[in-house]
Amino acid sequence: MVQNNINIKNKKAKFEYELLDTYVAGIVLAGTEIKSIREGKASIAQSFCEFNDNDELFVINMQVDEYSHASHFNHRPKAERKLLLNRRELKKLRKEVNTSGLTIVPLNLFINDRGLAKIKIALAKGKKLYDKRETIKDRANKRNLARIKKSFNT
Repeated sequence: MVQNNINIKNKKAKFEYELLDTYVAGIVLAGTEIKSIREGKASIAQSFCEFNDNDELFVINMQVDEYSHASHFNHRPKAERKLLLNRRELKKLRKEVNTSGLTIVPLNLFINDRGLAKIKIALAKGKKLYDKRETIKDRANKRNLARIKKSFNT
Protein backbone atom coordinates (compact mmCIF):
# COMPACT_ATOMS: atom_id res chain seq x y z
CA MET A 1 0.00 0.00 0.00
CA VAL A 2 1.34 3.42 -0.99
CA GLN A 3 0.88 6.34 1.36
CA ASN A 4 0.22 9.82 0.01
CA ASN A 5 1.93 11.80 2.75
CA ILE A 6 5.47 10.46 3.12
CA ASN A 7 7.44 12.51 5.64
CA ILE A 8 10.53 10.72 6.96
CA LYS A 9 12.22 12.78 9.68
CA ASN A 10 15.65 12.91 11.22
CA LYS A 11 14.57 13.39 14.84
CA LYS A 12 18.08 13.59 16.26
CA ALA A 13 19.18 16.46 14.00
CA LYS A 14 17.65 19.24 16.12
CA PHE A 15 19.12 17.72 19.28
CA GLU A 16 22.63 17.08 17.91
CA TYR A 17 22.99 20.28 15.85
CA GLU A 18 22.17 23.96 15.95
CA LEU A 19 20.38 24.53 12.64
CA LEU A 20 21.38 27.73 10.83
CA ASP A 21 19.93 27.68 7.32
CA THR A 22 17.59 25.26 5.51
CA TYR A 23 17.25 24.29 1.85
CA VAL A 24 14.98 21.94 -0.09
CA ALA A 25 16.83 19.76 -2.61
CA GLY A 26 15.77 17.21 -5.15
CA ILE A 27 17.33 13.73 -5.14
CA VAL A 28 18.56 11.65 -8.06
CA LEU A 29 16.93 8.23 -7.57
CA ALA A 30 16.59 4.97 -9.45
CA GLY A 31 13.15 3.54 -10.20
CA THR A 32 13.14 1.04 -7.36
CA GLU A 33 14.39 3.69 -4.89
CA ILE A 34 11.45 6.03 -5.44
CA LYS A 35 9.02 3.12 -5.17
CA SER A 36 10.57 2.13 -1.85
CA ILE A 37 10.42 5.73 -0.55
CA ARG A 38 6.75 5.98 -1.57
CA GLU A 39 6.13 2.92 0.62
CA GLY A 40 7.85 4.75 3.50
CA LYS A 41 10.79 2.33 3.67
CA ALA A 42 13.64 4.83 4.07
CA SER A 43 15.68 6.32 6.90
CA ILE A 44 17.87 9.42 7.17
CA ALA A 45 18.72 9.03 10.87
CA GLN A 46 22.45 8.37 10.39
CA SER A 47 22.94 10.35 7.18
CA PHE A 48 24.89 13.49 6.32
CA CYS A 49 25.79 15.45 3.19
CA GLU A 50 29.19 15.85 1.54
CA PHE A 51 30.65 17.51 -1.54
CA ASN A 52 32.66 15.49 -4.05
CA ASP A 53 35.58 16.75 -6.19
CA ASN A 54 33.24 18.17 -8.86
CA ASP A 55 31.36 20.40 -6.35
CA GLU A 56 28.32 18.11 -6.39
CA LEU A 57 26.44 17.51 -3.15
CA PHE A 58 25.69 13.92 -2.12
CA VAL A 59 23.71 12.49 0.77
CA ILE A 60 25.75 9.74 2.43
CA ASN A 61 24.45 6.85 4.56
CA MET A 62 20.77 7.33 3.63
CA GLN A 63 19.02 3.97 3.99
CA VAL A 64 16.45 3.14 1.30
CA ASP A 65 15.30 -0.46 1.72
CA GLU A 66 15.18 -2.67 -1.34
CA TYR A 67 11.88 -2.66 -3.20
CA SER A 68 9.94 -5.82 -2.42
CA HIS A 69 8.50 -6.38 -5.92
CA ALA A 70 11.74 -5.77 -7.84
CA SER A 71 13.73 -8.38 -9.71
CA HIS A 72 17.51 -8.74 -9.55
CA PHE A 73 17.78 -5.12 -10.85
CA ASN A 74 17.27 -3.73 -7.35
CA HIS A 75 19.23 -0.75 -5.96
CA ARG A 76 21.89 -0.70 -3.21
CA PRO A 77 20.27 0.33 0.11
CA LYS A 78 23.10 2.62 1.34
CA ALA A 79 24.27 4.12 -1.97
CA GLU A 80 25.38 7.77 -2.20
CA ARG A 81 22.61 9.82 -3.78
CA LYS A 82 23.15 13.11 -5.59
CA LEU A 83 21.25 16.17 -4.38
CA LEU A 84 19.95 18.76 -6.82
CA LEU A 85 20.32 22.44 -5.87
CA ASN A 86 20.94 25.68 -7.75
CA ARG A 87 24.58 26.43 -8.53
CA ARG A 88 24.39 29.57 -6.35
CA GLU A 89 23.09 27.55 -3.37
CA LEU A 90 25.78 24.90 -3.89
CA LYS A 91 28.52 27.57 -3.94
CA LYS A 92 27.20 29.16 -0.76
CA LEU A 93 27.01 25.79 1.04
CA ARG A 94 30.50 24.78 -0.15
CA LYS A 95 31.95 28.08 1.10
CA GLU A 96 30.28 27.75 4.51
CA VAL A 97 31.41 24.14 4.96
CA ASN A 98 35.02 24.92 3.99
CA THR A 99 35.47 28.18 5.93
CA SER A 100 33.40 27.74 9.12
CA GLY A 101 33.63 23.98 9.57
CA LEU A 102 29.84 23.63 9.48
CA THR A 103 28.11 20.45 8.36
CA ILE A 104 25.07 19.71 6.20
CA VAL A 105 22.46 17.38 7.72
CA PRO A 106 19.21 16.09 6.20
CA LEU A 107 16.14 17.02 8.25
CA ASN A 108 13.32 15.27 6.43
CA LEU A 109 12.57 13.34 3.27
CA PHE A 110 9.20 13.91 1.63
CA ILE A 111 7.22 13.53 -1.59
CA ASN A 112 5.98 16.87 -2.94
CA ASP A 113 2.60 17.47 -4.56
CA ARG A 114 4.00 16.62 -8.02
CA GLY A 115 5.13 13.20 -6.77
CA LEU A 116 8.85 14.01 -6.65
CA ALA A 117 11.11 13.02 -3.76
CA LYS A 118 12.62 16.03 -2.01
CA ILE A 119 14.92 16.30 0.98
CA LYS A 120 15.09 19.22 3.38
CA ILE A 121 18.70 19.84 4.40
CA ALA A 122 20.16 22.28 6.90
CA LEU A 123 23.49 23.97 7.35
CA ALA A 124 24.27 23.06 10.94
CA LYS A 125 26.79 23.54 13.70
CA GLY A 126 27.40 20.68 16.15
CA LYS A 127 26.20 21.28 19.70
CA LYS A 128 28.47 20.84 22.68
CA LEU A 129 27.46 18.57 25.57
CA TYR A 130 26.33 21.48 27.76
CA ASP A 131 24.10 22.77 24.92
CA LYS A 132 22.46 19.34 24.72
CA ARG A 133 21.88 19.33 28.48
CA GLU A 134 20.29 22.77 28.15
CA THR A 135 17.97 21.44 25.43
CA ILE A 136 16.91 18.53 27.67
CA LYS A 137 16.25 20.95 30.56
CA ASP A 138 14.15 23.27 28.37
CA ARG A 139 12.12 20.33 27.07
CA ALA A 140 11.43 19.10 30.62
CA ASN A 141 10.43 22.61 31.76
CA LYS A 142 8.01 23.02 28.84
CA ARG A 143 6.47 19.64 29.60
CA ASN A 144 6.01 20.53 33.29
CA LEU A 145 4.53 23.93 32.42
CA ALA A 146 2.06 22.33 30.01
CA ARG A 147 1.08 19.80 32.70
CA ILE A 148 0.47 22.59 35.23
CA LYS A 149 -1.59 24.63 32.73
CA LYS A 150 -3.68 21.57 31.89
CA SER A 151 -4.43 20.89 35.58
CA PHE A 152 -5.59 24.53 36.08
CA ASN A 153 -7.85 24.46 33.02
CA THR A 154 -9.77 21.33 34.08
